[in-house]
Amino acid sequence: MIKFITSDQTRDLRSSELRSGLDRNLCGFVGDDDEGSFHVGYFLDTELMSIATFHRQPREGFPGAGYQLRGMVTHPDYRGRGIGNQLLNFSIVYLKGQGTNYIWCNARKKACKFYQDIGFEIISKEFELPGIGPHREMYLRIS
Repeated sequence: MIKFITSDQTRDLRSSELRSGLDRNLCGFVGDDDEGSFHVGYFLDTELMSIATFHRQPREGFPGAGYQLRGMVTHPDYRGRGIGNQLLNFSIVYLKGQGTNYIWCNARKKACKFYQDIGFEIISKEFELPGIGPHREMYLRIS
């Protein structure tokens, strides 16, 4: 089941899967609790298996209302089952209903194919985020 969740609920998966076990209290993003930001989670029974965060954040050079996708991750035991795809498609439908024009993200190099399969385009050269690894900026027009 997919539900809207709190920023606090994202922190355990962010810590274990995106930040190499960094203390969960240090795994918040600037803007997590801003008006317009939201978080979604995929639950299997009561276990949170996948998360994504969306910040209302336009990207320079792109007209209209934009959201930045951040911190999307699925628990490794459940990857490859379409959970992340369902979570992202739920969010796209929600954002489209809110009048959002596009989503953009800084995708880890190893996740680019996942985003491309959903329709995102690569819009930057590869760059390094210190302590995290190689990334590419990606963009999806949704309305």
